[in-house]
Amino acid sequence: MSLAGKTLFITGASRGIGLAIALRAARDGANVAIAAKTEAPHPKLPGTIHTAAAEIAAAGGRALPLCVDVRDEAAVATAIDQAAAHFGGLDIVVNNASAISPTPVAATDMRRFDLMHQVNARGTFLVCKYAIPHLARAANPHILMISPPLDMRERWFAPHTAYSLAKFGMSLVALGLAGELRAQGIAVNALWPRTTIATSAIRNLLGGDEVMRRSRTPDILADAAHAIFEKPAKSFTGQFLIDDTFLAGEGVTDFDRYRVDRNEPLQADFFVPDDIPAPPGVSVAPRV
Repeated sequence: MSLAGKTLFITGASRGIGLAIALRAARDGANVAIAAKTEAPHPKLPGTIHTAAAEIAAAGGRALPLCVDVRDEAAVATAIDQAAAHFGGLDIVVNNASAISPTPVAATDMRRFDLMHQVNARGTFLVCKYAIPHLARAANPHILMISPPLDMRERWFAPHTAYSLAKFGMSLVALGLAGELRAQGIAVNALWPRTTIATSAIRNLLGGDEVMRRSRTPDILADAAHAIFEKPAKSFTGQFLIDDTFLAGEGVTDFDRYRVDRNEPLQADFFVPDDIPAPPGVSVAPRV
């Protein structure tokens, strides 16, 4: 199957995981609405909605760059309507935009607390709310959250309670919405990486170049998302998926191609449940 002619609305698609998912779809000839805040170059972050649009076009897709802050209800509603009008519909929504501050409670600034909840949980809820009427008219509609399985263990909360609340909030939206939309045939799933992913967040906030070398590239999530979007929406919904385990079930056996540095051990990401084992031959250093 192919995503040719399908229209995707991806939040946070100017760089990182969101852009990788966009480029994978673009290689099929898909349409991509890039919903992100970075309109002008940022001193610490690569890419803008315009550079992303150029990459998507070069990969074979059609792009619509939209400057959107997912905290702004009017901006979200307008952008979704613009994307559907521009491309003639909406088939897939990817809630990728996220804010992170992995700090303990006493060290968490309340402005950062509010930002994480406004972007992660509320932003995801808001995008879904306004996308549903458009998705209801699509042939095989999907909503995908880049968020973790709901593994409610103390260790996933204790070191960074505010971030965990906000990130698990995205997954709770997926849980509830999958049930709400099942009868309409709109799939709602969540996807999460087993390892750290080489993005600006890793370089700037979570370990720098050392952890970057121990990470996988965003391409593993892009390939997994692509495989999800090919599934029948009426039956493949309510799933909380780990990237490599899901891809292994789809027949993928070579996971080394996603490694940034094959000489470095892979670093486990947050929130990966113990009861979802890695595929055969994959070894990951535990998060400490």
